[in-house]
Amino acid sequence: MTPVPFLRIPPFPRHRAAPLAVPVEGLSGEGGNGAGRDDGAAIAEALRSHRVGGTFWGSAVALPRGHDVLVCASPHRDRGKALAAAARSPEILARAVTLGRIRGLEDLASIPVQADPWHACAGASLVLADAESEVALVAALLGVPLRVIGAGRFAALNDASALAAVIERDLTANWRYRDPFRGGVLAPTEAIALLGHWRALVEANRPVVQVHGVARWKQVTADALLWNGTGPVPYAGRRAETPDAGAQVLAWVARSDAPSLARMEARGVRVGEIEDGMIRSTGLGANCVPPLSIVVDAAGPHFDPAQPSGLETILQTADIDAGLVRRAAALRETLVRQGISKYGRDGAHAAAPQQAGGAPADARRRVLVTGQVEDDRSVLRGGAGLANLELLRRARALEPDAWIVFKPHPDVEAGHRKGHIPDAQALELADAVDRTASIAALLDRVDAVHVLTSLAGFEALMRGREVVTHGVPFYAGWGLTRDIGPVPARRTRRRSLDELVAATLILYPRYLDPVTRLPCEAELLVERMASGEARVSTPLIRLREAQGKLNRLLGRRSRP
Repeated sequence: MTPVPFLRIPPFPRHRAAPLAVPVEGLSGEGGNGAGRDDGAAIAEALRSHRVGGTFWGSAVALPRGHDVLVCASPHRDRGKALAAAARSPEILARAVTLGRIRGLEDLASIPVQADPWHACAGASLVLADAESEVALVAALLGVPLRVIGAGRFAALNDASALAAVIERDLTANWRYRDPFRGGVLAPTEAIALLGHWRALVEANRPVVQVHGVARWKQVTADALLWNGTGPVPYAGRRAETPDAGAQVLAWVARSDAPSLARMEARGVRVGEIEDGMIRSTGLGANCVPPLSIVVDAAGPHFDPAQPSGLETILQTADIDAGLVRRAAALRETLVRQGISKYGRDGAHAAAPQQAGGAPADARRRVLVTGQVEDDRSVLRGGAGLANLELLRRARALEPDAWIVFKPHPDVEAGHRKGHIPDAQALELADAVDRTASIAALLDRVDAVHVLTSLAGFEALMRGREVVTHGVPFYAGWGLTRDIGPVPARRTRRRSLDELVAATLILYPRYLDPVTRLPCEAELLVERMASGEARVSTPLIRLREAQGKLNRLLGRRSRP
């Protein structure tokens, strides 16, 4: 029987990736590719740093009080007699706890077999392990005293000096590692870093006891991003019990029961928020296209200036190093080059530039004013009490000689949300209304943008455009925008553009690869969008698109 690889992909809900580790004997024509790039000492250091390998996604179960000897059997064969004899020695028996139930030791205390072995071993003063138990390797990596029972895969670890050799044999001589996203060869330390990224995500989800307001059509992609490693995401119904004070819940507030959330907060429950990410999907949320990116913020929504959000805290306090800034610059350049914005890639981006909204060919300053969904929480919280028409009036007052194009919000245009301005009324203030060009295309053709809280302002900054904020978006107040709105005085840090990009697109959101359904980095999702691999189609999406077309048709017929 081929042993289970020590490095493997966690069982994320709905994921459909090929295995991370491939047995060497199962490969053809690759020889030693990737085997010699990392030695045992480097791999050991990476494993300790990221604390991955084995069932690292399991629950962080503490050893029972007074039990500091962890006994671990092999999951593949029964060596109960030898292990039981070692565990029942007088100096160990009273202190022993088993990982799962072990034959001959059923009367001892136990912890779940799928517990995080790194956490369990860290709490032990001695580990007794079958030679085929991968927990032996975890204990050796942590420097916990170890006794390995019998012959097998990790028997040599009875000699602590053999650790590097065991790692080189078990993790490099016997296995090769595949990038689950792109299919190329990974060095062991690269595979370990990927698992470390997933561990951080799983650990961030562990404190959450309930998740509210995530529609079923969103759960298809949100599941993997909210999974805590131990079972289904704890989605709560309307009649869910109120958790105890101090518990952490998450809510997609716009779709949650407001009185229930209020009761929880009054009881001392910490209510964090889930929202769409800034690079969301190929297609509109209003058409029930599930998000490929979300933000999870325990402090509150990033669009509410009433209190510091997690994103604001990053921008105000984080040390964003030069390597991350370079990565952000590369991501920004890709987004701009590919014409990618929140709802995907502009299919006509590579075509010859056109004049936005019929813009004249003279030298007048060209200004874009972006409409928003007027009952959206970002506008209600951060819009300074303004609506689309007032934004347009203010933009014209500040730009009396400019050529102004007004872009209605796509969800409003899709026929699902509030914020419509009749064209005749808009054209009293704007020179053109453009409802067909993408935001990315429009931003390429104007000099400045006026916004309330729209993400279009952030996308304009990435394209080097002047941005005037009339509300309080998350990107206002850092020295990059002209701010007319009431920006909080607590935003005192001056940030470069790429520091803003790093915080907003790399450090803050969570991303899902639409191909493998595994959590991924921002760059991978952008790559999928650019190649056309991020489009999702379901009967519900097609129905919502048809409803939107009907709503727009009926709306046009009813307008004077």
